[in-house]
Amino acid sequence: MAAEITQSPKAMTVVQLIPALHAGGAERSTLEIARALVAAGHTSVVVSAGGGLVAQLEAEGSRHVTLPIGRKSLSTLFTVGKLRKLFRELKPDVVHARSRLPAWIGWWAMRGVKPRPHFVTTVHGLNSPGRYSAVLMRGERVIVVSQTLRDYVLRHYPSLDTARIAVVPRGIDTDAFPYGYRPDDSWQQAFFEQYPQLAGAPLLTLPGRGTRLKGHRDAIELLADLDHRAIDARLLLLGADEPGREAYVAELRQLIHERNLDDKVVISPTRPDVRDVYAMSALVLQLSTRPESFGRTVVEALAMCRPVMGYAHGGVGELLAELYPAGRVPLGDREKLVERAAELLRFAPSIPPPRSYRLVDMQNATLSLYAEVVAGT
Repeated sequence: MAAEITQSPKAMTVVQLIPALHAGGAERSTLEIARALVAAGHTSVVVSAGGGLVAQLEAEGSRHVTLPIGRKSLSTLFTVGKLRKLFRELKPDVVHARSRLPAWIGWWAMRGVKPRPHFVTTVHGLNSPGRYSAVLMRGERVIVVSQTLRDYVLRHYPSLDTARIAVVPRGIDTDAFPYGYRPDDSWQQAFFEQYPQLAGAPLLTLPGRGTRLKGHRDAIELLADLDHRAIDARLLLLGADEPGREAYVAELRQLIHERNLDDKVVISPTRPDVRDVYAMSALVLQLSTRPESFGRTVVEALAMCRPVMGYAHGGVGELLAELYPAGRVPLGDREKLVERAAELLRFAPSIPPPRSYRLVDMQNATLSLYAEVVAGT
């Protein structure tokens, strides 16, 4: 990494609670904080139902305890006693809940545990407000991942003491997404052999799962509008072709065919070489139609010096306003969308190396917060 994890003078034991360890932003953050805890000499424990990331978590020095604390079933209540027993065994300094049901289970499990652990929560998304979600406001510190999310929390929970809210944005590893990176010739050759229809013109990439909220249709219509203006480009819907979304992908292919774009668009599964794809892209798109709490892909692409265009709402709009204002477009303004894309393809404003939203910044901020609650400051 470009910087070091800050060492703490006092060793802590921190237990993170999360439903499972599959792919996702909250899961990735769990592993990133666990790694930082170990690097700083602390004891890191994660409680979840398990998943594909457990092996990596344990290889990086953390302990994993398998409990289905995120399963929405009455049987989940039986995990309270087991979790309480674990807390009494570990005597954790901090219990950090990253999801609503695990937060409830953790809150109940801490009853009767002495010394009582300090309780920290993270609000990762724009959850529906109400009593169920309100458990995340019980943390001694309530971490939110953006100013957008802070405003949302305060709007729906106005009695929450603002001093307890900490904005700790997600961060990206600048070694994994290096500034100015270009893939080697062999990768480029293999990529365009796999997707020959993407060769020969500027590439637009929209990374995102196969859900309607990610704006895939908007990206297809954008390419059609560029085509009508005689602006040659290609489009990759990266990660949209995933199991269980076959009907949705079929709808997208039908729209592509109706717009006469069959030879200019690829819908791909998730790929492990996202860095290389970003580096080959003339423009990375973030067109989610529902506000997102953060927008990691925006930071990843900009860290690599790749232009980003997205809707000016939610966490994505917040990031673009700060880091790349030229890429902000009003939600639903199709004319402005195509005009801005044409401008950025013709001449994109320069992008400096990243000085914020780095992984090490997020890790240090979170570990400092743990130390503060333990010290009572």
